[in-house]
Amino acid sequence: MIKKKPNPIDIHVGSRVRLRRMLISMSQEKLGEKLGLTFQQVQKYEKGTNRIGASRLFQIAAILGVEVQFFFDDMPSEVIKAMPAKPAGGLKESDATPFVMDFVSSSEGLQLNRFFTKIEEPAVRKRVLDLIKTLADNT
Repeated sequence: MIKKKPNPIDIHVGSRVRLRRMLISMSQEKLGEKLGLTFQQVQKYEKGTNRIGASRLFQIAAILGVEVQFFFDDMPSEVIKAMPAKPAGGLKESDATPFVMDFVSSSEGLQLNRFFTKIEEPAVRKRVLDLIKTLADNT
């Protein structure tokens, strides 16, 4: 049996579900429980293996506390260009390069982002950035 390759839009939407779920520190099990699904089904959604229907996407958005549009934000330009009909302004091309989105979606990127945004003092944030720059320059 030939395995069908997931649609790039389904992969993007799934990755955004994963990104948001991880940003709010929710497990796949917990999301699945709220949806009445197994964590394996949530995994399939996040990988784009299984397509998320409109009503289910609306439900996921409500659970994760975002608008449905969140899942389509930062759609890679190559995905948009490959579409037979172009969206009328609903989807936008990403300004971020793919490696930036890959990093932000990684475990380390999510943790760094989560902890960095908890630093309220601007001077401390600047010192953290200076430290990271110094460490990066010395590698």
